[in-house]
Amino acid sequence: MKTIKLKYRGQYLDNILAGTSLYEISKHVKDDFKYDIVGAKYNNQICDLSKEINNDGEVEFYDRSTSLGNRIYARSLEFLTIVSGYEVLDDNADILINYSLDSGIYCEVTGQNLTPRLAGLIEEKMHELVNARLPYTKSVVSRFDAINYFEKAGRLDKVNSLNYISNSTVNLYKLNGIYDYFFGTLAYDTSQLNKFDITYLGHNLFVVNYPSQKKPSVICEYKEHEKLVAKYQEYKKWGEALDMDMVSDLNKIGISGNYNDIVRLFETHYEEELSNVAEMISKRKNVKLILIDGPSSSGKTTTSKKLALYLRVKGLVPHQISLDDYFIDRDKTPKDKNGNYDFANIKATDIDLFNKHLKSLLAGETVLLPNFDFISGKRVYKNSYLTLGPNDVLIVEGIHTLNDIVTKSIPVENKFKIYMSPLVALKIDNHNRVHPTDVRKIRRIVRDNKFRGVGAENTLKIWPNVDKEAAENIYPYQDNADAIINSALTYEMSVLRIFAEPLLYGIDSDSEVYAEAIRLINLLRNFMPITSEIVPRDSLLREFIGGGIYN
Repeated sequence: MKTIKLKYRGQYLDNILAGTSLYEISKHVKDDFKYDIVGAKYNNQICDLSKEINNDGEVEFYDRSTSLGNRIYARSLEFLTIVSGYEVLDDNADILINYSLDSGIYCEVTGQNLTPRLAGLIEEKMHELVNARLPYTKSVVSRFDAINYFEKAGRLDKVNSLNYISNSTVNLYKLNGIYDYFFGTLAYDTSQLNKFDITYLGHNLFVVNYPSQKKPSVICEYKEHEKLVAKYQEYKKWGEALDMDMVSDLNKIGISGNYNDIVRLFETHYEEELSNVAEMISKRKNVKLILIDGPSSSGKTTTSKKLALYLRVKGLVPHQISLDDYFIDRDKTPKDKNGNYDFANIKATDIDLFNKHLKSLLAGETVLLPNFDFISGKRVYKNSYLTLGPNDVLIVEGIHTLNDIVTKSIPVENKFKIYMSPLVALKIDNHNRVHPTDVRKIRRIVRDNKFRGVGAENTLKIWPNVDKEAAENIYPYQDNADAIINSALTYEMSVLRIFAEPLLYGIDSDSEVYAEAIRLINLLRNFMPITSEIVPRDSLLREFIGGGIYN
């Protein structure tokens, strides 16, 4: 029988026969991994482990300690949860996959009242199916056959979703006799999902907790994010009330061409968020310092400028300063393990000088503010004097602003902290959601190309570091916020598709980020394109696509 040349980590594996599955091949290298291998790339394409290899090429494998492997683990766990729900719950009940925080999948039961006992039975069934080592079986079927199958099964969310994509075929996965459609690959079998538990939340909600990429050996302990979850739930219920909680709902509007009212509706909702926050600030008479933070491409720049207008309506006089201007000189900046300047490190900012200036300003003194010259790598002073009057407030936007160390000398009653992110509640179907990280990633791809001359390939290459910075310096402090602003505009992915798709198609097939580019292209295909001409010039979305009054 024919043998193939398969390169793995710079060397060729011995005696690999044509037609051997990636799962069997993974057994040759399992000792290189501490955890079960759940996914692979073959010739730079993400593949299920069931895929049979018939040609020479190069292979990489992934366990749950990797970004790709952890996503596959979580997605496979979602299907396991859904199938277990079908076993335990009533026939007309379903488990919705709503969103994820930390390493927890937030689920909602519909069609039946969820009790602590039922949540426990779902978890028991999941462990039972894990012990049974049931395979995740993939079938490639025509899109029309998939639509017919889901239509007969009464799963209209899948039907509506598949009606709007152009693919001629789709991948269906089967587990324990149940077919479903998932946006990405799954594990080889259930035995690989050996760590998880369920936390019952009440109100028909529960969380499936699993190991994080950073700590793959232990289940991530459930931590309550009360304000963040409340904001998600608020946006979700609002979308449901409008019949606009699915991508297919948005696509119907796009096809009809009657999307101007919808655009104005979502823009007004975002503006209302700003108005509400401004009202909260104005009612706290002692607030002098407004701190805004959120992960990359959350829209912090536009939000801080627009919030300033709302504060002026409330009779306050806002002044914006940048924490970046308090960077220490570049030759003193700490470096990361690769020898690169680590500007995200809190030690790269002169916290003492920042606090000294804040205290002086709050005392009514005049302060000469610095400007950081990114070309010379030094702080300079350009006659930027500032004195705060009785109704004046400071707005500071940037990384670390929610960390109390940054404003350690300022009394709590003088500070108002805002966390912001596009907390998308839009779903592709009941079991596939649009993740906020993907929205931010698409936003940044478009913005980097438009304003910074950076191609999509380079944006995707640096994204792991962007995620790492957020995980270390932003997410741990999000619960400190006094208010959360949801910067998601439900229609935005339909607009961003027009800008992002050609940039992603421009990434070569041999690029290290090619597989991620293809994943994002497939995500964008779920959205019918909407022209950017309907986006208001003062929209937050203009921060990324250009043509706005705040650019």
